Amino acid sequence: MDDRGLALRDLEADPIRTRIGNALRRSRTLSILITLLLVLIVGIADYFSGYYTYWSIFYLVAISLGLWNVGVLFGLLISILSIASWLVGDWAAGVVYPNRFAPVWNALITFGSYLVVIWLLSRLKSFHQILEGRIRDRTMALSEEIAARKELEKEVAEVTERERCRLGHELHDTLCQHLTAMSLSLQVLSGKLAEASLPQAKDADQNVELAEQAIELTRNVAKGLFPLELEGEGLASALLELSRTTMQSHRVICEARCDAPVQVSDSNVATHLYRIAQEAVTNAIKHGHISRIDIELSVANENLILTIMDDGIGLPEELHGNPGLGLRVMAGRAGMIGGSFLAKNRSEGGTIVICRLPLSKGDVKNFENLAHVGS
Repeated sequence: MDDRGLALRDLEADPIRTRIGNALRRSRTLSILITLLLVLIVGIADYFSGYYTYWSIFYLVAISLGLWNVGVLFGLLISILSIASWLVGDWAAGVVYPNRFAPVWNALITFGSYLVVIWLLSRLKSFHQILEGRIRDRTMALSEEIAARKELEKEVAEVTERERCRLGHELHDTLCQHLTAMSLSLQVLSGKLAEASLPQAKDADQNVELAEQAIELTRNVAKGLFPLELEGEGLASALLELSRTTMQSHRVICEARCDAPVQVSDSNVATHLYRIAQEAVTNAIKHGHISRIDIELSVANENLILTIMDDGIGLPEELHGNPGLGLRVMAGRAGMIGGSFLAKNRSEGGTIVICRLPLSKGDVKNFENLAHVGS
């Protein structure tokens, strides 16, 4: 990271540090006030109970609170104040010592017991701080690892998408053109054979038909690898084209609807949404034994919602605890764009896949004048 990045990071961190510092100072001041109040309360109780009742042990509550929330030195100060409060309370209650050394001895013994408690609590606090530090460091390391992994997943997805687009362009610009040239050549050959009244003309016509089918299949594959432009209204158009291609290729009913006026200006977000729909449709055809698929793009509660439903056999039970690769890929794509993903069985049969994305993510906007898109 360069100096400018470090400076920006420090500027962003300063308000956080300021808030934390203010909170700690307020907590420290409050702890001091509560500790002194506890010493006063115990001292008053000690005075009214008389010198026959031993209250020194109750000062340990204030000493422990002061040590834990403020520090060892403050704990020592509170222990001295506690002994002074105890002695003053007893003298005010009329205690009579047999000699002058007795109160000094009692104070030293009490202070020694307080020192033992202070030492034990300081050790415990030290261990607690060490443990908190280790947990904090480990949490930070895990957060950095998770962030690095997400960044790597994002880069892999972007590279994959670029390769898809490249292959789509190659198929469209090279293989389709080559097949088209071959089809034209076969048509010319078929015409010459027909003019010569040769029986091979029929075979040539069949080869022309096969070439045309190959061109159509190649174009469909290219469209799947490199769909329509996805920025703006292109996502709805791409979903519509996906439904049409699915109906032509797999002989199933597939409808796409965009009931809400939606515009996605971030091509990365639109691409991930399209790939989620494409993967869901592919999974339904491969595993669902379906006859109908519905693709819907809508807006509800400030969320852009992509829904893919089918009327197949639904998800198998073993996938609930261990989702398949397709579901993990779709969930991963939803996470990359800040959305949520859900795949479950429908009560009326079949599967429903839902990707929900906040409208604030990825420059997703809702325009009232956007045209309705349907099948």
